[in-house]
Amino acid sequence: MDNIILPYNYTPRWYQQPFFKALEQGYRRHDLVWHRRAGKDLTIINATAVAMCDTDNHTGYGGVGSYYYFFPTFAQGKKVIWDGMTRSGVRFLDFIPEPLREQTWNDEMKIRMRNGSLFQIIGTDNFDAIMGTNPIWCVFSEYALQNPKAWDYIRPILRENKGIAIFPYTPRGRNHGYTLHYDVAMKNPDTWFSQVLPVDVTKVLTEEDVEQERKDGMSEEMIAQEFYCSFEMGIEGSYYGRYIQTVRDEGRILNVLPVDKAKPVHTAWDIGVTDFTSIIFYQVFPHGYHIVDFYENSGEGVQHYAKVLQDKGYVYGNHYGPHDLKAKNWVSEGEPTIQVARRYGIDFQLIPRLSREDGINAGRNVLSKCFFNEATTRPLITHLENYTKVFNKQMNCYTNTPKHDIHSHGADAWRYFALAEKSPDKGDKSLLVTMKRNLDFIKRHSNRYSGI
Repeated sequence: MDNIILPYNYTPRWYQQPFFKALEQGYRRHDLVWHRRAGKDLTIINATAVAMCDTDNHTGYGGVGSYYYFFPTFAQGKKVIWDGMTRSGVRFLDFIPEPLREQTWNDEMKIRMRNGSLFQIIGTDNFDAIMGTNPIWCVFSEYALQNPKAWDYIRPILRENKGIAIFPYTPRGRNHGYTLHYDVAMKNPDTWFSQVLPVDVTKVLTEEDVEQERKDGMSEEMIAQEFYCSFEMGIEGSYYGRYIQTVRDEGRILNVLPVDKAKPVHTAWDIGVTDFTSIIFYQVFPHGYHIVDFYENSGEGVQHYAKVLQDKGYVYGNHYGPHDLKAKNWVSEGEPTIQVARRYGIDFQLIPRLSREDGINAGRNVLSKCFFNEATTRPLITHLENYTKVFNKQMNCYTNTPKHDIHSHGADAWRYFALAEKSPDKGDKSLLVTMKRNLDFIKRHSNRYSGI
């Protein structure tokens, strides 16, 4: 054991070295936006091995403790780390030398080191498994694909014990990965080490390699995302991604979009009996729609949402909900949702039953007429950008079925909003006419807006 030197049989590439230096310099938060095949997990498994075997904390960032390596799913962690290999055939686990281990549990993907440190792979689809534990080092591999609530749960623990959190990922549009990078890491350079590594920096692949991928059928969205770390191209398979990008490009996501107190605020709801309830708040103008607010929660009854509406202080117009509210029971009330809601002053107008495809098309069309208050609707925008089709791995293509995840309910509320506002006498105008009206309106009220 005396001859074992860590990192073990590993030398970081030049572009990976700044991460190790940042650890040595005392950074406790690390935002690593690296392109596909840049060696994210290989780099971090070696950094983890160094840290957890540093019994006396000579490195300044290691020590005896619990080290958790999170993946979006337990199965993905098994595939990437537990069973994974380098290009030359070296097992990832071999970078945690066997002589330094006391015991290995394959079924739990857990290793106890001789110095007392514990290493474990965990899926954030089941992060409750670590309830009551006290990690000092957490890696969130492919963070943009993970359940962000795992980080919300872990962060106060790491804050209290001055632990380290590492977020290696390739972008997936403007979701929580984008928020972490731009709204947290980039705005706090004294406490966050942030590194973006596109392929034209690392030179792992050449321009000729990328061009060959393009010729072989890889989409421009995937090329921008996977090779050039673009957050801007949206997500391949997204229903609304490119439409939201148009909204951004046309300056219709505003820093401030005041509520006009002379007009009613309407709401559109997707109601989850056992999961999320999402509410969109909007106002109707001749030039289009102002999306002024958004609220989402889970596990609450109608009384909670009635209080939310009351506390916001808006003068309400119509409340729109899906056609099945006559049948749904809201949490434990035991009555149809529409009846329960009426007792609390929410008189729903039901959206006619149409196909999901018709609703999504309506949701796309209405985006050309919408302005968003970014401060209050950012979660909704994130949901719309990340609402995607299910990918069929066997057929290697996207299906026509929406993926059910944390973004589904906000997207469903958007669909109901679009259907509520769609009627035969509201013929769609051309984009040119619509934008002219939008810009004329903004010019007349320029003193009320910023961020345009």
